[in-house]
Amino acid sequence: MDERWAIAPAEGGGALLVALHPDGQPAGEIVHEPDLAAAVASRPQVTRWVWRSTAEIYPRLLAAGVRVERCYDIETAEGLLLGHAGRLGEPRSAAAAWARLTDQPVPPDPPMRATEPGGEQSSLFDIETEPLPFEALLRVYADQLRRHHDTEHPERMRLLTASESSGWLIATEMDRAGLPWSAEDHRALLTELLGERYAGGGEPRRLTELAEQVSEAFGRRVRPDLPADVLKAFKQAGYQLSSTRRWELQTINHPAVEPLIEYKKLYRIYTANGWSWLHDWVHDGRFRPGFVPGGTVSGRWVTNGGGGLQIPKVIRRAVVADPGWRLVVADASQLEPRVLAAISRDEGLMKVAGDAADLYKAVSDTAFSGDRAKAKLAVLGAIYGQTSGDGLKNLADLRKRFPKAVQYVDDAARAGEEGRLVRTWLGRTCPPSGSQLDAAQLEGPPADEPQVDGRRARARGRFTRNFVVQGSAADWAVLMMAALRQSIASLKAELVFFQHDEVIVHCPAEEAEQVAAAIQAAGDLAGTLCFGTTPTRFPFGTAIVECYADAK
Repeated sequence: MDERWAIAPAEGGGALLVALHPDGQPAGEIVHEPDLAAAVASRPQVTRWVWRSTAEIYPRLLAAGVRVERCYDIETAEGLLLGHAGRLGEPRSAAAAWARLTDQPVPPDPPMRATEPGGEQSSLFDIETEPLPFEALLRVYADQLRRHHDTEHPERMRLLTASESSGWLIATEMDRAGLPWSAEDHRALLTELLGERYAGGGEPRRLTELAEQVSEAFGRRVRPDLPADVLKAFKQAGYQLSSTRRWELQTINHPAVEPLIEYKKLYRIYTANGWSWLHDWVHDGRFRPGFVPGGTVSGRWVTNGGGGLQIPKVIRRAVVADPGWRLVVADASQLEPRVLAAISRDEGLMKVAGDAADLYKAVSDTAFSGDRAKAKLAVLGAIYGQTSGDGLKNLADLRKRFPKAVQYVDDAARAGEEGRLVRTWLGRTCPPSGSQLDAAQLEGPPADEPQVDGRRARARGRFTRNFVVQGSAADWAVLMMAALRQSIASLKAELVFFQHDEVIVHCPAEEAEQVAAAIQAAGDLAGTLCFGTTPTRFPFGTAIVECYADAK
């Protein structure tokens, strides 16, 4: 039985709550209880809690030792429903939803507070929200249920809302657990790569040495951390460069190139993950970046701080499991092509995605005379819109063998070029044409300038071509995470990291094999839940390691 209760914080740490009918209407009197966590803990029969925002309530519950199995996040649902209606980017708070429902002026969303260094949310117990009576929140929820029913595929949209709500539970739990991080190993790594730090500040020894080598190569003082200074020095030496990117530097023969490339590589580590970063972001052996589910329009996650989704490979040597524990690192193999197979219903590509561990090799055997590199370029070109030159011929060859798959992304691209909306398999919707969010995705002339040779339309077409695949992959990924969370709930294992198609679970060594099997099972279940029964499979490359760097 699906027993739902709505709950909202009340003054003094208490809570207002009420049981709900399936249509969202109250099934009894509103109850006031003095302690929010106790109110939830005392009702284990509740299968789903309905609340304004997981970020508002769930950290308080976890701090009190109360874990929730399922929830319905009203503000997450509002964002998804607005998007489906072609209004992505409009205020999505519960207060904004109530204002729209009652024809009142719609307040802007409060600014998202960034995660503070150390991973502590500055708003942990003080979320900035517009005041909203509990009865109004209940009416917003009931209206959202009606709006779900009116979407193109109601069951898919309900599943998307449920999974995105679960994503917020997972994100909150991951931030509380934290990614295991050895500050000692990190400091040793920095000294190994960058050399010792000088007293009084300044760049460490290795960077100083490389900067001196660059200057010696030019015969004058040059700041390698200032691109304009470097470009000027090269121009004076007779080399006209447009940037200091590595590929462009490697096209010239000058003694400054080698130390400059090495300096740039190490300088990125120094500024992005150096001693200051370590001091600010790693505490008590954990890194907590502040995960934000669905932080991009395609549904991919982002983090609020600390560069949590951009951990350089060399820095991963500092991500170390606790003694007696392991990191189970799982990477979904060739996820987006497999998703394309499932959403396009192309019989040939679904079979390939079901039978073959290496999808690109199987595609090459059927359409490209065994040339795996060409097959990979063709598949990714279809997804990302790289269809000029050889890409156009490769796409034509791919179309002959997998016509439905190519037609699916072609149709999405055409819809984007024509200014229409496209949706992921579950119903996540791209930004409307001409909106601020739409403009942020595109290359080409600004929205208020005339189109030049249709470049802006084509740019939107490339975006929507990829959106239907990448967004559907994000739909699958959060379902996989939700299924995995449920399957390991009885273990000591903790979800600690998630990035697009990669998940890390921190667990006792004796649970590692069970966790690895649970990850694959969750991927299989997510495939069925998201796309229905298809031949397509979603295999993982999984490693059980003590150090993250050893996983790949």
